[in-house]
Amino acid sequence: MIYKFNNIIPVIDPSSFIHPQACVTGNVIIGKNVYVGPGAAIRGDWGQIIIEDGCNIQENCTIHMFPGTTVLLKENAHIGHGAIIHGAIIGKNSLVGMNAVIMDNVVIGDECIIGALCFIKADENFANRSLIVGNPAKIIKEVSDDMINWKSAGTALYQKLPEEMGTHWEACEPLPTLPPNRIINYPEYKTWNQTKNTD
Repeated sequence: MIYKFNNIIPVIDPSSFIHPQACVTGNVIIGKNVYVGPGAAIRGDWGQIIIEDGCNIQENCTIHMFPGTTVLLKENAHIGHGAIIHGAIIGKNSLVGMNAVIMDNVVIGDECIIGALCFIKADENFANRSLIVGNPAKIIKEVSDDMINWKSAGTALYQKLPEEMGTHWEACEPLPTLPPNRIINYPEYKTWNQTKNTD
């Protein structure tokens, strides 16, 4: 659902897909080819949220802020299932892992990878290409070319998804039984650790 707040209406590029069970409120600007999954809450009531082209915000993510703050997801940022971004800046082509929590005034550089369940406390800054894990968060090494190529390939799948959802997605009733010869096509995808050892 899309809601205005204090007469400020979200701005969403028509090429993006916002699931109807997501909630986008107020001062939110969403660029091109953005995917927002069901259960996501993007709440621009106390400040501004800018989501640049090619980003994805997956199921059950929360994006919010303290009053007067701008949250910025730079181009191709990839926000994994259940992550919380509260008043932070996420760098270009960076990945935030599932259920990670990123607190106020955090700045994540470009092409960073943040591990699942990571907690980044307020006011932290991380340089480009940092691999960040743990609670509290720490850098364990630099992101390799193989890792960022893997991340970019995953993000590219999500960048195709808005158009595919517009073409192929519709509400339906479930089938009572599995039909014979059911054809299912999944995208091909390999992780960096299946193709090459990065240690």
